[in-house]
Amino acid sequence: GTDAAGVTSAYNVGYTYWTDFLFQAMFAATAATIVSGAVAERIKLSSFLIFTIPFVAIAYPVAGSWKWGNGWLNRLETPFYDFAGSTLVHSVGGWGALAGAIVLGPRLGKYLTNGKIRPILGHSMPLATIGVFLLWLGWFGFNGGSVLSADPGLVSLTLVTTTLAASAGALGATATSWLLIKKPDLTMILNGTLAGLVGITAGADQMTPNGSLLIGLIAGFLVVISVVALDR
Repeated sequence: GTDAAGVTSAYNVGYTYWTDFLFQAMFAATAATIVSGAVAERIKLSSFLIFTIPFVAIAYPVAGSWKWGNGWLNRLETPFYDFAGSTLVHSVGGWGALAGAIVLGPRLGKYLTNGKIRPILGHSMPLATIGVFLLWLGWFGFNGGSVLSADPGLVSLTLVTTTLAASAGALGATATSWLLIKKPDLTMILNGTLAGLVGITAGADQMTPNGSLLIGLIAGFLVVISVVALDR
C-alpha cells in the first residue's frame, strides 16, 4: 500500500512514485531532444511532435523498464549497470536520431556532385559553445540527482567523475582532430565534451577519478573517428 504521498516500501525514504514520475519524465524529454538535434531544420514541427508522442510514451519507457523496471537486463547473470542512462536515455535517443537521419537523408548540399563532402558548420559557434557548457552544468543534476539521496560522499564523487570525463573528452577530441585533420576543430571539441559526459553517465557513481579520465579520453577519440569515418 501507499500513503497519501505515494511512498511505498519499494522506494527509498522520501522518494515517491511522483518523484519517480517527474525524474523519468525529464529523462524521456532528454531522449527526445537528442533526436531533435539530428533532424533540426529538416523536419516539420508537426511531424516531429507526432514522432515524439510514441517515442516518449512507448520507446523510452519500454527500454528503461529493461533495467530500471527489473526487466531482462537487470536479470542477466552479470546484471547490466546503467547509473543514469548512458544506454537507457542517450543510446535510445541516439537510435531515434539515427532513424530520423536515415529517413530524412543528408542535408542539402552536404554531398557534392564530384563525390566530395562539404562540411556544414554551425551558424553560431559561440552559441553552440554556450549550449555545451549549459549542458555540462545540467549534467550535474542529471548524474548527481541520480544518486537519489543526499549522500555527500557519493554525490561529490559523481560530480567529480562527471567533470573529469567531460574535460578528458574535450582533450581527447582535440588531440584526435589535430592528428587527423591537422588542426583542432571546435565542433569536434564540443562533441568530445558531450561524448565524455555521455560515456561517464553509466558509471559515474562507481568510477575512480583516473577511470573517468580514461573514459572521457576514449569517448573524445571515438566521436572524432566516428564523424570522419561516416563522412568517408
